[in-house]
Amino acid sequence: MWLSGRVTPQDLLSEQSLPLVESHWVNTDVLMLIPPTASHAVNVMWETGQQRFLCWYVNMQAPLHRTKIGFDTDDYILDIVIQPDCRTWRWKDGDEFDEAVSLGVYTTEQARKIRAEGEAVIQHAQAGLSPFCDGWERWSPPEDWPIPNFPQGWDKMDLQISLELPGR
Repeated sequence: MWLSGRVTPQDLLSEQSLPLVESHWVNTDVLMLIPPTASHAVNVMWETGQQRFLCWYVNMQAPLHRTKIGFDTDDYILDIVIQPDCRTWRWKDGDEFDEAVSLGVYTTEQARKIRAEGEAVIQHAQAGLSPFCDGWERWSPPEDWPIPNFPQGWDKMDLQISLELPGR
């Protein structure tokens, strides 16, 4: 399930639930590496249906927390795209992140912590540290791995989702 459109900083301030739609990711093949207590995920991205490694995509997000059906996180808007050589990188959605800060979605201190975590990931990549040195870009799933499905009744469960921000 995905949000039905791109989330804006104003959406994060809204009291209304954001609508979900059933969807399948088709833009790239992705392996998500999420350290248990980290405020980011490192996504290994390949060209769809190919073995051509495209980039490391770092999603700044709240640490995972367990729910009745798996794990939840909250997206921090800001992302990093790191090229395969780990030397070239760029912030993604920095303008939207700055807008979220100006609207009060994140405090200046929370924004500082989110950017600091991103900068630490960039330093890990440039230093060739894990997970950037572990060969994940050459990984492929076993051919008999099925695509998982949500458990029956997942949409009727009482799930508590809250915006978790660093420093709160």
